[in-house]
Amino acid sequence: MIFGYDGLLLAGLALVGLAAGFVDAVAGGGGLIALPSLLAAGVHPVAALATNKLQGSIGTFIAALTYWRKGLVDLRSLAIAIVATFAGAYLGSASVKAIDVSALRQVVPFALIAIALYFLVAPRLGDEDRAQRLARGFIPVMGFCIGFYDGIFGPGTGSFLTIGFVVLFGFGLTRATANTKALNFVSNAASLALFIPSGDVLWPIALAMAAGQIIGGYLGAHAGIRHGARFIRPLVVVVSIVMALRLLFWN
Repeated sequence: MIFGYDGLLLAGLALVGLAAGFVDAVAGGGGLIALPSLLAAGVHPVAALATNKLQGSIGTFIAALTYWRKGLVDLRSLAIAIVATFAGAYLGSASVKAIDVSALRQVVPFALIAIALYFLVAPRLGDEDRAQRLARGFIPVMGFCIGFYDGIFGPGTGSFLTIGFVVLFGFGLTRATANTKALNFVSNAASLALFIPSGDVLWPIALAMAAGQIIGGYLGAHAGIRHGARFIRPLVVVVSIVMALRLLFWN
């Protein structure tokens, strides 16, 4: 027993964290692996959400840091978007009980399928920057809106950020993924600002999974950097479709 938990359980969840961190660093959607595993381990749903948010944030931070060190994220140009994303996510998390998200459950799966189709069939979707449809001064607006969505609902946040960076702002796919990780970490941190004081995080489990997330996030980010769009693109397609199917058919 470790801190009152079975050692094998913690080791198994650490491996889950590693797998989730790897997938999330490349294409997002690591919660598809981590959250069901926590629920299967018998964790109460509210505690599972809070614990998943904390352990996932660690992996996202490691991935964002790795991309930044490789020069794929410019924090100075992203500074206003970081503040806006935090504000949106905090506001969304704070108002989640007052907002009916049932409509989102119907719409989001089809939006994710549309994203998957775009990444599947879009010609010349690579690592080169392209013509932007919106001035990059609008990135904070995107950050606030998607951050708010992440606070009130969440699934597909990484996919929505990535498609925004690519389609609206002309980023190459690897750089879009890198900037997505930075903003996604910020939106997660905003939610944790509410979850942690509430006492819902199961710290021994969160720290065990975070250890796996550190490795997974690092390896996933390096895989994305090394292999670029040819690796990221199919994984985004698969993750988006799986998330859509989960929302449509899993209660």
